Amino acid sequence: MAAGEPRDSGSYYFRFLPQRTFQCLSTQETTSRLRQWSMLGRVAAQAFGFDQTFQAYRKDDFVMAFFKDPNVIPNLKLLSDSSGQWITLGSEVKKIEATNVPCTQLSMSFFHRLYDEDIVRDDGHIIKCLDSFCDPFPISDELRKVLLVEDSEKYEIFSQADREEFLFCLFKHLCLGGALCQYEDVLNPYLETTKLIYKDLVSVRKNPQTKKIQITSSIFKVTAYDSAGMCYPSTKSHEQTFSYFLVDPIRRHVHVLYHCYGVGEMS
Repeated sequence: MAAGEPRDSGSYYFRFLPQRTFQCLSTQETTSRLRQWSMLGRVAAQAFGFDQTFQAYRKDDFVMAFFKDPNVIPNLKLLSDSSGQWITLGSEVKKIEATNVPCTQLSMSFFHRLYDEDIVRDDGHIIKCLDSFCDPFPISDELRKVLLVEDSEKYEIFSQADREEFLFCLFKHLCLGGALCQYEDVLNPYLETTKLIYKDLVSVRKNPQTKKIQITSSIFKVTAYDSAGMCYPSTKSHEQTFSYFLVDPIRRHVHVLYHCYGVGEMS
């Protein structure tokens, strides 16, 4: 921008924040779980800062500005479909979709109903069921049935609104895993990992008046298209390929949580 050139008051400018690391994905325990779930090496979290007040109703402008920003383009990671290597955005984004993801849950008690409804035993073991298939996922326990099979008897223990919550989406993504996922027999690893990631990515503050903790993040599930079609988070659509943008309007940070479905690191 030339000196003295008027700055477009509507546009956002971003900066990459490599020093903001996400412990939730790098602890030894999480790493070994992600390996078991075939997600290791295919999931990433990154942080970016921005320079103006975030307005949720302008989310599309915000996300479009993000993809066009010269500080984002060489730093935003995604997995190449052809090579399986981490790359950066190679083409110009022409169109974006940013879907609001509600985020209101402050407690893991949200999942207590899995015990109450005989999906999980009191000792934490997930109850098995007859093997079936919900393409592309094998179903051999009551948990995956509740997550995937809409006409199963227990499906409605989570309402449509519950299922849209970021906490539920995150939990479901971890339970379904990658292409060679080895499923857990007990619930706890899923709950613990969900909680770690959620706490690390979602911003909260104490309301000065009520003294209650409130969530300040706005969350969007994001897809971007270039002239050839979908280019981010991947050129192939899959339920387990996703990118969530978690916008903290107070700190002016965006946390990007990314996963591309496939075969994770084995060793």
